[in-house]
Amino acid sequence: MALGPRLDLRQSQSLVMTPQLQQAIKLLALSNLEIESFVGEALESNPLLEAGELRAETRDAPTEAEPHDATPGDGEQALDIDPATLDRDSDTGDWSAPLSGAGGQEAPDLENRGDDEPTLAEHLERQIGPCAPDARSAFIARHLIGLLDEAGYLSTPLREVAEALGVPLAHVERALACVQSLEPTGVGARSLSECLALQAREADRYDPCMAVLIDNLDLVAKGAFAHLRRICDVDEEDMADMLRELRSYDPKPGLAYGGPGTSAGVVPDVLIAPGEKGGWTIRLNEATLPRLVVNRSYYLEVRRGCTGKRARGWLSEKLADANWLIKALDQRQKTILKVAAEIVKQQSGFFARGVSELKPLTLAKVADAIEMHESTVSRVTSNKFLSCPRGTFELKYFFTSGVGRTGGGEDGEGASAEAVKARIRALTDAEDPQKVLSDDALVDLLKAEGFDLARRTVAKYREAIGIGSSVQRRRAKKLAAMG
Repeated sequence: MALGPRLDLRQSQSLVMTPQLQQAIKLLALSNLEIESFVGEALESNPLLEAGELRAETRDAPTEAEPHDATPGDGEQALDIDPATLDRDSDTGDWSAPLSGAGGQEAPDLENRGDDEPTLAEHLERQIGPCAPDARSAFIARHLIGLLDEAGYLSTPLREVAEALGVPLAHVERALACVQSLEPTGVGARSLSECLALQAREADRYDPCMAVLIDNLDLVAKGAFAHLRRICDVDEEDMADMLRELRSYDPKPGLAYGGPGTSAGVVPDVLIAPGEKGGWTIRLNEATLPRLVVNRSYYLEVRRGCTGKRARGWLSEKLADANWLIKALDQRQKTILKVAAEIVKQQSGFFARGVSELKPLTLAKVADAIEMHESTVSRVTSNKFLSCPRGTFELKYFFTSGVGRTGGGEDGEGASAEAVKARIRALTDAEDPQKVLSDDALVDLLKAEGFDLARRTVAKYREAIGIGSSVQRRRAKKLAAMG
Protein backbone atom coordinates (compact mmCIF):
# COMPACT_ATOMS: atom_id res chain seq x y z
CA MET A 1 0.00 0.00 0.00
CA ALA A 2 1.51 3.30 -1.11
CA LEU A 3 1.80 6.15 1.36
CA GLY A 4 0.98 9.67 0.22
CA PRO A 5 -1.17 12.73 0.81
CA ARG A 6 -4.80 12.64 -0.32
CA LEU A 7 -8.10 14.49 0.19
CA ASP A 8 -11.16 12.80 1.73
CA LEU A 9 -14.71 14.02 2.38
CA ARG A 10 -16.28 13.00 5.67
CA GLN A 11 -19.73 13.68 7.07
CA SER A 12 -20.32 14.10 10.80
CA GLN A 13 -23.01 15.49 13.09
CA SER A 14 -22.45 17.52 16.24
CA LEU A 15 -24.62 19.63 18.49
CA VAL A 16 -23.01 22.99 19.18
CA MET A 17 -23.85 25.08 22.23
CA THR A 18 -24.78 28.54 20.98
CA PRO A 19 -24.90 31.42 23.48
CA GLN A 20 -28.68 31.62 23.08
CA LEU A 21 -29.16 27.89 23.73
CA GLN A 22 -26.85 28.16 26.71
CA GLN A 23 -28.98 30.94 28.18
CA ALA A 24 -32.24 29.15 27.40
CA ILE A 25 -31.13 26.07 29.33
CA LYS A 26 -29.89 28.11 32.28
CA LEU A 27 -33.25 29.90 32.39
CA LEU A 28 -34.73 26.57 33.50
CA ALA A 29 -32.89 26.75 36.82
CA LEU A 30 -34.32 30.18 37.68
CA SER A 31 -37.48 30.56 39.73
CA ASN A 32 -40.30 32.77 38.45
CA LEU A 33 -39.20 35.64 40.69
CA GLU A 34 -35.64 35.38 39.42
CA ILE A 35 -36.99 35.36 35.88
CA GLU A 36 -38.75 38.65 36.72
CA SER A 37 -35.37 40.20 37.52
CA PHE A 38 -33.82 38.82 34.33
CA VAL A 39 -36.72 40.13 32.24
CA GLY A 40 -36.40 43.55 33.88
CA GLU A 41 -32.81 43.79 32.63
CA ALA A 42 -33.92 42.75 29.15
CA LEU A 43 -36.61 45.46 29.10
CA GLU A 44 -34.01 48.08 29.94
CA SER A 45 -31.55 46.97 27.28
CA ASN A 46 -33.93 46.22 24.38
CA PRO A 47 -36.23 49.09 23.27
CA LEU A 48 -38.38 46.72 21.19
CA LEU A 49 -39.49 44.75 24.26
CA GLU A 50 -42.30 45.85 26.50
CA ALA A 51 -44.28 44.35 29.35
CA GLY A 52 -47.62 43.06 28.15
CA GLU A 53 -50.51 40.77 29.00
CA LEU A 54 -50.17 37.00 29.07
CA ARG A 55 -50.63 35.34 25.71
CA ALA A 56 -53.72 33.19 25.39
CA GLU A 57 -51.71 29.97 25.13
CA THR A 58 -50.06 30.76 28.47
CA ARG A 59 -53.27 31.81 30.18
CA ASP A 60 -55.00 28.63 29.04
CA ALA A 61 -52.14 26.37 30.07
CA PRO A 62 -53.69 24.34 32.93
CA THR A 63 -52.94 20.67 32.57
CA GLU A 64 -55.07 17.86 33.92
CA ALA A 65 -53.09 15.10 35.64
CA GLU A 66 -54.54 11.65 36.37
CA PRO A 67 -55.97 11.49 33.76
CA HIS A 68 -52.73 12.94 32.48
CA ASP A 69 -51.79 14.89 29.37
CA ALA A 70 -48.03 14.84 29.14
CA THR A 71 -47.80 17.79 26.76
CA PRO A 72 -49.03 21.07 28.32
CA GLY A 73 -49.68 22.99 25.15
CA ASP A 74 -49.11 22.73 21.44
CA GLY A 75 -46.69 24.42 19.11
CA GLU A 76 -43.11 24.72 20.29
CA GLN A 77 -41.59 21.72 22.01
CA ALA A 78 -40.58 21.83 25.66
CA LEU A 79 -36.93 22.69 26.15
CA ASP A 80 -34.64 19.69 26.57
CA ILE A 81 -30.95 19.07 26.01
CA ASP A 82 -28.31 16.50 26.84
CA PRO A 83 -25.27 18.47 28.03
CA ALA A 84 -23.01 15.48 27.43
CA THR A 85 -23.47 15.91 23.67
CA LEU A 86 -22.53 19.57 23.60
CA ASP A 87 -19.27 20.89 22.19
CA ARG A 88 -18.21 23.01 25.14
CA ASP A 89 -14.86 23.96 23.59
CA SER A 90 -16.39 25.37 20.44
CA ASP A 91 -16.21 29.00 19.40
CA THR A 92 -19.88 29.48 20.14
CA GLY A 93 -19.55 29.86 23.88
CA ASP A 94 -18.37 28.46 27.21
CA TRP A 95 -20.77 26.07 29.00
CA SER A 96 -19.59 27.34 32.39
CA ALA A 97 -19.99 31.03 31.49
CA PRO A 98 -22.43 33.07 33.62
CA LEU A 99 -25.92 33.79 32.34
CA SER A 100 -26.06 37.27 30.85
CA GLY A 101 -28.94 39.52 29.91
CA ALA A 102 -29.36 41.16 26.55
CA GLY A 103 -27.38 44.11 27.83
CA GLY A 104 -24.44 41.97 28.91
CA GLN A 105 -25.14 42.18 32.64
CA GLU A 106 -24.80 39.01 34.65
CA ALA A 107 -27.95 37.45 36.06
CA PRO A 108 -28.01 35.89 39.55
CA ASP A 109 -25.48 33.10 39.98
CA LEU A 110 -27.62 30.37 41.53
CA GLU A 111 -24.78 27.94 42.13
CA ASN A 112 -22.83 30.34 44.30
CA ARG A 113 -25.67 32.40 45.77
CA GLY A 114 -26.09 32.02 49.51
CA ASP A 115 -23.14 29.66 50.07
CA ASP A 116 -21.49 32.00 52.57
CA GLU A 117 -24.68 32.98 54.38
CA PRO A 118 -27.20 30.13 54.61
CA THR A 119 -30.78 31.06 55.37
CA LEU A 120 -32.49 29.81 58.50
CA ALA A 121 -34.41 27.21 56.47
CA GLU A 122 -31.26 25.92 54.78
CA HIS A 123 -29.41 25.78 58.09
CA LEU A 124 -32.20 23.80 59.75
CA GLU A 125 -32.85 21.41 56.85
CA ARG A 126 -29.20 20.35 56.82
CA GLN A 127 -29.65 19.06 60.39
CA ILE A 128 -32.90 17.10 59.97
CA GLY A 129 -31.38 13.69 59.18
CA PRO A 130 -30.36 12.44 62.65
CA CYS A 131 -33.60 13.42 64.40
CA ALA A 132 -36.04 12.18 61.75
CA PRO A 133 -36.36 8.37 61.83
CA ASP A 134 -38.16 8.05 58.50
CA ALA A 135 -39.17 9.90 55.34
CA ARG A 136 -42.54 10.91 56.75
CA SER A 137 -41.02 12.57 59.80
CA ALA A 138 -38.42 14.35 57.66
CA PHE A 139 -41.10 15.55 55.26
CA ILE A 140 -43.27 16.95 58.06
CA ALA A 141 -40.24 18.53 59.73
CA ARG A 142 -39.31 20.32 56.50
CA HIS A 143 -42.89 21.50 56.18
CA LEU A 144 -42.81 22.92 59.71
CA ILE A 145 -39.53 24.67 58.93
CA GLY A 146 -41.30 26.25 55.99
CA LEU A 147 -43.89 27.71 58.38
CA LEU A 148 -41.40 29.40 60.72
CA ASP A 149 -41.28 33.19 60.77
CA GLU A 150 -38.06 35.19 60.55
CA ALA A 151 -37.51 34.93 64.31
CA GLY A 152 -37.82 31.13 64.19
CA TYR A 153 -41.30 30.88 65.74
CA LEU A 154 -44.14 28.60 64.62
CA SER A 155 -47.51 30.36 64.65
CA THR A 156 -49.58 27.77 62.77
CA PRO A 157 -51.51 25.41 65.10
CA LEU A 158 -50.28 21.82 64.88
CA ARG A 159 -53.81 20.53 64.30
CA GLU A 160 -54.07 22.64 61.15
CA VAL A 161 -50.75 21.27 59.93
CA ALA A 162 -51.93 17.69 60.56
CA GLU A 163 -55.17 18.28 58.66
CA ALA A 164 -53.33 19.91 55.75
CA LEU A 165 -50.85 17.07 55.40
CA GLY A 166 -53.34 14.29 56.12
CA VAL A 167 -51.35 12.79 58.99
CA PRO A 168 -52.13 12.10 62.67
CA LEU A 169 -51.47 14.93 65.10
CA ALA A 170 -48.96 12.76 66.97
CA HIS A 171 -46.75 12.61 63.87
CA VAL A 172 -46.70 16.40 63.63
CA GLU A 173 -45.86 16.67 67.32
CA ARG A 174 -42.91 14.31 66.87
CA ALA A 175 -41.72 16.29 63.86
CA LEU A 176 -41.95 19.52 65.88
CA ALA A 177 -39.82 17.92 68.61
CA CYS A 178 -37.28 17.17 65.89
CA VAL A 179 -37.28 20.80 64.70
CA GLN A 180 -36.98 22.07 68.26
CA SER A 181 -33.91 19.89 68.79
CA LEU A 182 -32.04 21.66 66.01
CA GLU A 183 -29.55 24.50 66.31
CA PRO A 184 -30.01 27.39 67.07
CA THR A 185 -31.79 26.27 70.20
CA GLY A 186 -35.23 27.83 70.53
CA VAL A 187 -36.40 27.58 66.92
CA GLY A 188 -39.77 25.96 66.40
CA ALA A 189 -41.14 27.48 69.60
CA ARG A 190 -44.76 28.59 69.62
CA SER A 191 -44.29 31.29 72.26
CA LEU A 192 -41.56 33.27 73.95
CA SER A 193 -41.81 31.15 77.10
CA GLU A 194 -41.40 27.93 75.09
CA CYS A 195 -38.41 29.43 73.25
CA LEU A 196 -36.68 30.32 76.54
CA ALA A 197 -37.61 26.97 78.08
CA LEU A 198 -35.93 25.14 75.18
CA GLN A 199 -32.75 27.14 75.75
CA ALA A 200 -32.88 26.54 79.48
CA ARG A 201 -33.16 22.79 78.92
CA GLU A 202 -30.20 22.94 76.54
CA ALA A 203 -28.17 24.71 79.23
CA ASP A 204 -29.33 22.17 81.84
CA ARG A 205 -30.89 25.00 83.88
CA TYR A 206 -34.55 24.09 83.52
CA ASP A 207 -35.24 23.22 87.15
CA PRO A 208 -38.65 23.75 88.81
CA CYS A 209 -37.71 27.27 89.91
CA MET A 210 -36.61 28.31 86.42
CA ALA A 211 -39.78 26.75 84.99
CA VAL A 212 -41.93 28.93 87.26
CA LEU A 213 -39.92 32.01 86.30
CA ILE A 214 -40.33 31.34 82.57
CA ASP A 215 -44.05 30.71 83.03
CA ASN A 216 -44.39 34.18 84.59
CA LEU A 217 -42.54 36.39 82.10
CA ASP A 218 -45.27 39.02 82.49
CA LEU A 219 -44.12 39.56 86.10
CA VAL A 220 -40.51 39.84 84.90
CA ALA A 221 -41.58 42.55 82.47
CA LYS A 222 -43.38 44.40 85.26
CA GLY A 223 -40.36 44.12 87.58
CA ALA A 224 -42.37 42.33 90.27
CA PHE A 225 -39.30 40.58 91.64
CA ALA A 226 -40.56 40.27 95.21
CA HIS A 227 -43.60 38.39 93.96
CA LEU A 228 -41.39 36.23 91.73
CA ARG A 229 -39.14 35.29 94.66
CA ARG A 230 -42.15 34.09 96.61
CA ILE A 231 -43.70 31.98 93.85
CA CYS A 232 -40.31 30.60 92.81
CA ASP A 233 -39.38 29.95 96.45
CA VAL A 234 -35.83 31.33 96.11
CA ASP A 235 -33.79 34.02 97.86
CA GLU A 236 -32.52 37.25 96.32
CA GLU A 237 -29.17 35.78 95.29
CA ASP A 238 -30.77 32.86 93.48
CA MET A 239 -33.31 35.17 91.85
CA ALA A 240 -30.55 37.43 90.56
CA ASP A 241 -28.69 34.44 89.17
CA MET A 242 -31.82 33.13 87.44
CA LEU A 243 -32.51 36.52 85.87
CA ARG A 244 -28.93 36.74 84.59
CA GLU A 245 -29.34 33.31 83.04
CA LEU A 246 -32.66 34.31 81.50
CA ARG A 247 -31.16 37.48 79.94
CA SER A 248 -28.41 35.41 78.30
CA TYR A 249 -30.97 33.55 76.17
CA ASP A 250 -31.92 34.69 72.67
CA PRO A 251 -35.64 35.52 72.38
CA LYS A 252 -35.43 35.53 68.56
CA PRO A 253 -32.93 32.82 67.57
CA GLY A 254 -33.91 32.80 63.91
CA LEU A 255 -32.74 36.37 63.28
CA ALA A 256 -29.10 35.27 63.46
CA TYR A 257 -29.57 33.67 60.03
CA GLY A 258 -31.16 36.59 58.26
CA GLY A 259 -34.68 35.23 58.22
CA PRO A 260 -36.10 31.96 56.97
CA GLY A 261 -35.11 32.49 53.33
CA THR A 262 -36.90 29.90 51.24
CA SER A 263 -39.36 29.14 54.00
CA ALA A 264 -41.08 32.47 54.70
CA GLY A 265 -42.83 34.37 51.98
CA VAL A 266 -42.26 31.61 49.44
CA VAL A 267 -43.95 32.40 46.14
CA PRO A 268 -44.92 29.15 44.40
CA ASP A 269 -44.05 28.67 40.75
CA VAL A 270 -46.64 25.92 40.13
CA LEU A 271 -50.22 25.83 41.41
CA ILE A 272 -52.11 22.55 41.95
CA ALA A 273 -55.87 22.39 42.49
CA PRO A 274 -58.49 19.60 42.32
CA GLY A 275 -59.86 19.21 38.80
CA GLU A 276 -63.55 19.48 38.00
CA LYS A 277 -63.59 15.96 36.54
CA GLY A 278 -61.23 14.39 39.02
CA GLY A 279 -57.46 14.46 39.00
CA TRP A 280 -55.56 17.71 39.40
CA THR A 281 -55.33 20.96 37.49
CA ILE A 282 -51.75 22.16 37.09
CA ARG A 283 -50.86 25.70 36.07
CA LEU A 284 -48.01 28.14 36.43
CA ASN A 285 -48.42 31.00 38.88
CA GLU A 286 -49.52 33.86 36.61
CA ALA A 287 -48.74 36.43 39.31
CA THR A 288 -45.01 35.85 38.80
CA LEU A 289 -44.89 34.99 35.10
CA PRO A 290 -42.94 37.40 32.89
CA ARG A 291 -45.13 39.21 30.35
CA LEU A 292 -43.21 40.24 27.26
CA VAL A 293 -44.30 41.37 23.78
CA VAL A 294 -42.55 42.99 20.85
CA ASN A 295 -43.67 46.56 20.22
CA ARG A 296 -44.32 46.16 16.50
CA SER A 297 -45.51 49.71 15.93
CA TYR A 298 -42.36 51.12 17.52
CA TYR A 299 -40.24 48.73 15.45
CA LEU A 300 -41.85 49.90 12.19
CA GLU A 301 -41.47 53.53 13.20
CA VAL A 302 -37.77 53.12 14.02
CA ARG A 303 -37.19 51.08 10.87
CA ARG A 304 -38.49 53.89 8.69
CA GLY A 305 -35.90 56.17 10.24
CA CYS A 306 -33.00 53.73 9.83
CA THR A 307 -31.25 54.68 6.61
CA GLY A 308 -27.80 53.29 7.26
CA LYS A 309 -26.76 49.66 6.97
CA ARG A 310 -25.31 49.66 10.49
CA ALA A 311 -28.50 51.05 12.02
CA ARG A 312 -30.65 48.50 10.21
CA GLY A 313 -28.34 45.72 11.37
CA TRP A 314 -28.63 46.89 14.99
CA LEU A 315 -32.43 47.01 14.74
CA SER A 316 -32.62 43.52 13.21
CA GLU A 317 -30.40 42.19 16.00
CA LYS A 318 -32.66 43.70 18.69
CA LEU A 319 -35.74 42.23 17.00
CA ALA A 320 -34.12 38.79 16.85
CA ASP A 321 -33.10 39.03 20.53
CA ALA A 322 -36.63 40.02 21.53
CA ASN A 323 -38.26 37.20 19.56
CA TRP A 324 -35.78 34.68 20.92
CA LEU A 325 -36.35 35.70 24.56
CA ILE A 326 -40.13 35.44 24.19
CA LYS A 327 -39.74 32.01 22.59
CA ALA A 328 -37.27 30.84 25.27
CA LEU A 329 -39.61 31.90 28.08
CA ASP A 330 -42.50 30.11 26.39
CA GLN A 331 -40.43 26.91 26.10
CA ARG A 332 -39.41 27.25 29.75
CA GLN A 333 -43.05 27.47 30.87
CA LYS A 334 -44.05 24.41 28.86
CA THR A 335 -41.10 22.43 30.20
CA ILE A 336 -41.95 23.27 33.82
CA LEU A 337 -45.58 22.31 33.29
CA LYS A 338 -44.57 19.03 31.68
CA VAL A 339 -42.27 18.06 34.54
CA ALA A 340 -44.72 19.19 37.24
CA ALA A 341 -47.55 17.21 35.63
CA GLU A 342 -45.46 14.04 35.71
CA ILE A 343 -44.50 14.59 39.36
CA VAL A 344 -48.18 14.97 40.27
CA LYS A 345 -48.97 11.81 38.31
CA GLN A 346 -46.21 9.82 40.02
CA GLN A 347 -47.03 11.12 43.52
CA SER A 348 -50.81 11.24 43.15
CA GLY A 349 -51.20 9.35 46.43
CA PHE A 350 -49.58 12.18 48.37
CA PHE A 351 -51.88 14.83 46.90
CA ALA A 352 -54.95 12.69 47.53
CA ARG A 353 -54.18 11.10 50.91
CA GLY A 354 -51.12 12.72 52.48
CA VAL A 355 -47.43 12.26 53.11
CA SER A 356 -47.78 8.60 54.06
CA GLU A 357 -48.41 7.84 50.37
CA LEU A 358 -45.11 9.23 49.07
CA LYS A 359 -43.44 6.79 46.68
CA PRO A 360 -39.78 6.34 45.81
CA LEU A 361 -39.09 8.61 42.85
CA THR A 362 -35.96 9.57 40.94
CA LEU A 363 -35.11 12.23 38.40
CA ALA A 364 -34.35 9.51 35.87
CA LYS A 365 -37.84 7.99 36.21
CA VAL A 366 -39.54 11.32 35.53
CA ALA A 367 -37.13 12.04 32.67
CA ASP A 368 -37.89 8.67 31.02
CA ALA A 369 -41.63 9.16 31.39
CA ILE A 370 -41.65 12.54 29.65
CA GLU A 371 -38.81 11.68 27.23
CA MET A 372 -36.42 14.35 28.44
CA HIS A 373 -32.86 14.26 29.69
CA GLU A 374 -32.32 13.82 33.41
CA SER A 375 -30.28 17.05 33.61
CA THR A 376 -33.26 18.98 32.23
CA VAL A 377 -35.53 17.62 34.95
CA SER A 378 -32.88 18.49 37.54
CA ARG A 379 -32.77 22.10 36.35
CA VAL A 380 -36.56 22.39 36.26
CA THR A 381 -36.95 21.14 39.84
CA SER A 382 -34.25 23.46 41.22
CA ASN A 383 -35.50 26.58 43.04
CA LYS A 384 -39.12 25.81 42.14
CA PHE A 385 -42.00 25.50 44.58
CA LEU A 386 -45.37 23.83 44.19
CA SER A 387 -48.51 24.99 45.99
CA CYS A 388 -51.33 22.51 46.58
CA PRO A 389 -54.16 22.12 49.12
CA ARG A 390 -51.67 20.44 51.52
CA GLY A 391 -49.26 23.36 51.51
CA THR A 392 -46.25 24.66 49.58
CA PHE A 393 -43.38 22.29 48.83
CA GLU A 394 -40.15 22.43 46.88
CA LEU A 395 -40.28 20.19 43.81
CA LYS A 396 -37.16 18.40 45.05
CA TYR A 397 -39.13 17.13 48.07
CA PHE A 398 -41.07 14.70 45.89
CA PHE A 399 -37.94 12.72 44.99
CA THR A 400 -37.15 10.02 47.55
CA SER A 401 -34.85 7.01 47.46
CA GLY A 402 -36.20 3.47 47.36
CA VAL A 403 -35.22 -0.17 47.82
CA GLY A 404 -36.29 -3.32 46.04
CA ARG A 405 -39.29 -5.37 47.11
CA THR A 406 -39.88 -9.06 46.61
CA GLY A 407 -42.15 -9.34 43.60
CA GLY A 408 -42.02 -5.58 43.08
CA GLY A 409 -44.78 -4.83 45.62
CA GLU A 410 -48.47 -4.44 44.93
CA ASP A 411 -47.95 -1.61 42.48
CA GLY A 412 -44.82 -3.02 40.89
CA GLU A 413 -42.59 -0.44 42.56
CA GLY A 414 -39.99 -0.54 45.30
CA ALA A 415 -40.38 0.76 48.81
CA SER A 416 -38.97 3.94 50.28
CA ALA A 417 -35.64 3.50 52.05
CA GLU A 418 -37.00 5.57 54.90
CA ALA A 419 -39.96 3.22 55.20
CA VAL A 420 -37.54 0.31 55.60
CA LYS A 421 -35.66 2.20 58.31
CA ALA A 422 -38.92 2.85 60.13
CA ARG A 423 -39.79 -0.84 59.94
CA ILE A 424 -36.36 -1.79 61.37
CA ARG A 425 -36.95 0.61 64.25
CA ALA A 426 -40.39 -0.87 64.90
CA LEU A 427 -39.02 -4.43 64.92
CA THR A 428 -36.18 -3.62 67.31
CA ASP A 429 -38.47 -1.62 69.61
CA ALA A 430 -40.86 -4.58 69.87
CA GLU A 431 -38.21 -7.31 70.26
CA ASP A 432 -38.12 -9.52 73.32
CA PRO A 433 -35.29 -8.42 75.67
CA GLN A 434 -34.47 -12.12 76.10
CA LYS A 435 -34.37 -12.72 72.33
CA VAL A 436 -32.78 -9.65 70.77
CA LEU A 437 -32.91 -9.78 66.98
CA SER A 438 -29.65 -10.19 65.08
CA ASP A 439 -29.15 -8.55 61.68
CA ASP A 440 -29.75 -11.92 60.02
CA ALA A 441 -33.04 -12.25 61.90
CA LEU A 442 -34.01 -8.75 60.79
CA VAL A 443 -33.25 -9.70 57.19
CA ASP A 444 -35.58 -12.73 57.44
CA LEU A 445 -38.39 -10.71 59.03
CA LEU A 446 -38.10 -7.93 56.46
CA LYS A 447 -37.99 -10.44 53.61
CA ALA A 448 -41.21 -11.98 54.92
CA GLU A 449 -42.78 -8.53 54.63
CA GLY A 450 -41.56 -8.12 51.05
CA PHE A 451 -38.36 -6.12 51.58
CA ASP A 452 -35.50 -7.71 49.66
CA LEU A 453 -32.37 -6.55 51.51
CA ALA A 454 -28.89 -7.89 52.16
CA ARG A 455 -27.62 -8.21 55.74
CA ARG A 456 -25.02 -5.46 55.26
CA THR A 457 -27.78 -3.15 53.98
CA VAL A 458 -29.88 -3.81 57.06
CA ALA A 459 -26.85 -3.11 59.25
CA LYS A 460 -26.21 0.14 57.38
CA TYR A 461 -29.81 1.30 57.81
CA ARG A 462 -29.80 0.26 61.48
CA GLU A 463 -26.68 2.27 62.19
CA ALA A 464 -27.98 5.24 60.19
CA ILE A 465 -30.98 5.60 62.51
CA GLY A 466 -28.91 5.20 65.66
CA ILE A 467 -29.86 1.63 66.63
CA GLY A 468 -27.04 -0.38 68.15
CA SER A 469 -26.02 -3.93 67.35
CA SER A 470 -27.78 -6.91 68.92
CA VAL A 471 -25.03 -7.11 71.58
CA GLN A 472 -25.38 -3.43 72.44
CA ARG A 473 -29.18 -3.62 72.58
CA ARG A 474 -29.10 -6.73 74.77
CA ARG A 475 -26.79 -4.99 77.23
CA ALA A 476 -28.90 -1.81 77.24
CA LYS A 477 -32.13 -3.72 77.83
CA LYS A 478 -30.60 -5.66 80.72
CA LEU A 479 -29.53 -2.40 82.34
CA ALA A 480 -32.99 -0.95 81.78
CA ALA A 481 -34.59 -4.01 83.37
CA MET A 482 -32.30 -3.74 86.40
CA GLY A 483 -33.19 -0.06 86.82
